[in-house]
Amino acid sequence: MTSKLPGTPEELSDLPYAELLQPHEGGGLALEVRYDTVHFDRLDFEDDDAAGAAFLECAITDSSFTGVSLRRARLNDVWLRGDRFVGTRFAESDWLDVTADSCVLAGVEAFGAVLRRVVFRRCKFDSVNLRAAELYDVVFEDCVLWDADLGGAKLDGVTFPGTAVERIRLGRATLKRADLRGATRLDLADGYESLRGAVISTGQLLELAPALAATIGITVKDG
Repeated sequence: MTSKLPGTPEELSDLPYAELLQPHEGGGLALEVRYDTVHFDRLDFEDDDAAGAAFLECAITDSSFTGVSLRRARLNDVWLRGDRFVGTRFAESDWLDVTADSCVLAGVEAFGAVLRRVVFRRCKFDSVNLRAAELYDVVFEDCVLWDADLGGAKLDGVTFPGTAVERIRLGRATLKRADLRGATRLDLADGYESLRGAVISTGQLLELAPALAATIGITVKDG
């Protein structure tokens, strides 16, 4: 399933600030630096400490971030494509109007992060920590969301069209206007009680019924 969501750029040239972008030439990333209209292309960053950095109207393409700290970083109007984030720390970061296409996030720490109007398209998430994060109007489109921890998180207006949700943790999460009907698979590791406030399909309800019954103490026996 692949759909083009309105208002999300498909190509670098679609960005309203594309002509203003300048290549990154400063070597590694640094603490609390403001990166404005910068294009990071085919770069490898490893163990850099860029806590508190701000990325404003930037593009990041075909780059890798391994063990990089972006704690409390700010991403505003940022476009990512083909990037790899391994062991990257996005804890307490702030994302606004970000599009990530065909990216891989593995072992990423993003607890306490705030994401607003963010689109993840064709991305793979593996063991991502989003505990106590806040997600507003976030779209996971055609993604694989494996073993993500959303314990205590707030999901408001979050959708999952074409996304396989596998072994997700939702304990103590709060869902509002969260639409799971488009998910190709819905498998929870815990937190079934947190589905209150979510919208699911009849088929998904039937698949989840045994676990939901067990959660509220219903014993199902035939005969």
